Amino acid sequence: MWSRRQGRLRPTVCGVEELRRRRREREAALRKARREQQLVSKRLLRNDAPEEAGEGCVAAILGETEVQQFLRQAQRGTEEKEREGALVSLRRGLQHPETQQTFIRLEGSMRTLVGLLTSNQALLQLEAARCLHELSHSEQSTVAEACLPATSYLLTYLSSHSSDFIELCLYTLGNLIVESEAVRRQLLPQGIVPALAACIQSPHVAVLEALGYALSQLLQAEEAPEKIIPSSILASTLPQHMLQMLQPGPKLNPGVAVEFAWCLHYIICSQVSNPLLIGHGALSTLGLLLLDLAGAVQKSEDAGLELLACPVLRCLSNLLTEAAVETVGGQMQLRDERVVAALFILLQFFFQKQPSLLPEGLWLLNNLTANSPSFCTSLLSLDLIEPLLQLLPVSNVVSVMVLTVLCNVAEKGPAYCQRLWPGPLLPALLHTLAFSDTEVVGQSLELLHLLFLYQPEAVQVFLQQSGLQALERHQEEAQLQDRVYALQQTALQG
Repeated sequence: MWSRRQGRLRPTVCGVEELRRRRREREAALRKARREQQLVSKRLLRNDAPEEAGEGCVAAILGETEVQQFLRQAQRGTEEKEREGALVSLRRGLQHPETQQTFIRLEGSMRTLVGLLTSNQALLQLEAARCLHELSHSEQSTVAEACLPATSYLLTYLSSHSSDFIELCLYTLGNLIVESEAVRRQLLPQGIVPALAACIQSPHVAVLEALGYALSQLLQAEEAPEKIIPSSILASTLPQHMLQMLQPGPKLNPGVAVEFAWCLHYIICSQVSNPLLIGHGALSTLGLLLLDLAGAVQKSEDAGLELLACPVLRCLSNLLTEAAVETVGGQMQLRDERVVAALFILLQFFFQKQPSLLPEGLWLLNNLTANSPSFCTSLLSLDLIEPLLQLLPVSNVVSVMVLTVLCNVAEKGPAYCQRLWPGPLLPALLHTLAFSDTEVVGQSLELLHLLFLYQPEAVQVFLQQSGLQALERHQEEAQLQDRVYALQQTALQG
């Protein structure tokens, strides 16, 4: 009886390959969740109208008669100031969803607005564009589709000489793109991608930031991975220019970098051609930017740093899952210690200022250590195991990620487990076994299994510190029963 159980429950039966398989399945699910949690938003520019700065200037809801009156005045007024004032009043009314619906129901209203947009008077053009911008911010897809007749003109005006006008057109197009597939179907054949690629040459920071926003909206479209990224984006010069915008140095603008880092994230998540991005030096650029962010964190407590750190961490994490990394990994041009040290500086910053970003940093650490003995060695040689264990109480999600990274180290074999042991690891694991979260406990069991396998003396210490009693809490849980029983037998036979 004993020999049969020993044969069936020998630690090697649930060995390293099985643990890797479980983690691969879990990581695939996590990557899928990250791809599906896209950040769709709209932006509204209202800080460029001095007449609205005064207090008590509250926009009123407009009825059909008032909308018609303002459009008529804007179109046929005798003085330019009167025409401009009518458009200002209309724009302010269009801040209300009720006025927006009234506007799109009125026959000829959009045609009139487009006529004003294409007039030869710059102030009227600008106010008409601002009216369209208000409409583009609507949450109703019918409003976005009503703006279709204006989109080709907005596209044309991206080559305007006015940076303010270009910025307004880009934000308006970005708002419309994300809302309506009909808008995207119309703009793609009309050349929105080449137009955006031309804008990236602009010397104006505000234009570049607006461009990054519009492009990120396009890249979040449901059909982007199949229809937009392969045929349009990757065929353009945009990916190379995006990476240039992310190059660390005095020319790096944080606002622009944030927008293009998210653009890069959406392209990478599409999994269309990540080896191409790696070939363009994406790993090297992002790795250097990671070091730059860590240096900035040490010099400043600027809370805006996390806005860039988040997409940079996601981009690196997802690129490291590509097989191509192994063949062109030299392009990263960074020593392991620098990358790991920079990442821990950011983790410490997140721990103190932005705990919600800890899983992002830990996900990258997981992907760095999963298949790399050298990164695991860096983790040990820099004495970072204890700082890693200090993150365990933050949340169940963080606990699972911390334990997964430690499993990555332990599964590299006896030499790595010997350096993990002795120390604070076993007390920390006994503490996590008291958790009620099944996934945290399951990951703790996997780590204990590896320790027992590669560092047999850990079994004796585990028994001395009431380890069996800690395991007994979970022996009735269906998802954990087999692993609990296997560990109990290993401990008793050790």
